[in-house]
Amino acid sequence: MKNVLDTLYERGFIKQTVFEDDLRKLLATQKIAFYIGFDPTADSLHIGHYIPIMAMAHMQRAGHKPIVLIGGGTTMIGDPSARSDMRSMLSRETIQQNGEAFKKQMSGFFSFEGEAAAVMPNNADWLLNLNYVEFLRDIGVNFSVNKMLSADCFKTRYERGLNFLEFNYMLMQAYDFLVLNQRYGAKLQMGGNDQWSNILAGADLIRRKTGQDAYAVTFTLLETSDGTKMGKTQKGALWLDAQKTSPYEFYQYFRSVEDVKTEECFKLLTFMDLDEIKQLCKFKDERMNEAKKRLAYEITKLVHGEEAANAAQKQALAAFSGDSAAMSALEIAAAADTLIIDVLTLSGLAKSKSDARRLIEGGGVRINDTKVASLDQTVSAFTDKKEFILHKGKKEHVKIVLKN
Repeated sequence: MKNVLDTLYERGFIKQTVFEDDLRKLLATQKIAFYIGFDPTADSLHIGHYIPIMAMAHMQRAGHKPIVLIGGGTTMIGDPSARSDMRSMLSRETIQQNGEAFKKQMSGFFSFEGEAAAVMPNNADWLLNLNYVEFLRDIGVNFSVNKMLSADCFKTRYERGLNFLEFNYMLMQAYDFLVLNQRYGAKLQMGGNDQWSNILAGADLIRRKTGQDAYAVTFTLLETSDGTKMGKTQKGALWLDAQKTSPYEFYQYFRSVEDVKTEECFKLLTFMDLDEIKQLCKFKDERMNEAKKRLAYEITKLVHGEEAANAAQKQALAAFSGDSAAMSALEIAAAADTLIIDVLTLSGLAKSKSDARRLIEGGGVRINDTKVASLDQTVSAFTDKKEFILHKGKKEHVKIVLKN
């Protein structure tokens, strides 16, 4: 049987690992328990969580047991990794509610039955009732402050100041790995590449406390060609919750992904066969549009289900063909005398009024079939109806319904 490590490498998941030869042998000879942690800092997962989720799914398909750790305790502290400022402090009630939302969303990605059945513990169960002095004597003594200060996860905080609360985060995450090792036999922690220092700390703690081997793997981050994180829309993050990012918006995001990132997204975000992906992405011209349509459909189907994916695909086809009857409507609080600049911002097609001005001045905005030519034009200059199609460039089309 193919080693799952090879599967993850071929699809572009793995960024870093340690003791790789030993890990490879372990995965080839045993079915192991492994974990990834998810801190519920919002009431929905977003696309940044999706690569770890897919990696876990590949691991489970190869017979390994996923431990989906909900970070109800670590979220009380806040992870300083790759941040220039401190995370907002959330109440225990909000964290608990967010954790329940995560559990509900996660349940659709893994099997909770059979030999490799996933489990979903919450680290609040062991972190929130810790005796701090005992924790420092038992766990803190194993950590070198000098080594911690050299960790990448803290470096971006030095200029503005790293407080002692956040400094504890590495110890808590390392302790999670130890607890999961003791309770479930977890031998591997996986996560985003910004978690590398934290994961290594946990593996080292297990070796110090138990004498057992433990392993670390981090994944590549989903980025655009200019190196920024992928998954930001005009309305904010690309959420997996259909109430926060509709299946149509989700579909359209991947329908509009850069040509050069299409193959990577196929490999990381779908289960499609690599040969089929290669065949779809071999063109470097307008035929890539067909590949991106397939990409958008496959990812939307995995996240929102086949029915929602079919509806999003149908709506996208209607938008591009101009079939307004088949398009979903977006209601905005505006009237006939509202400036098109304001309609663009209210609809989310522009990030701000300055962005809306730039779009209009660039000739990229149309109302129905008429180009918006000046900044002072209102809706009434184009139609006397409360319903019309707003076009941004060649790829984004929204049916607008005026509520006022």
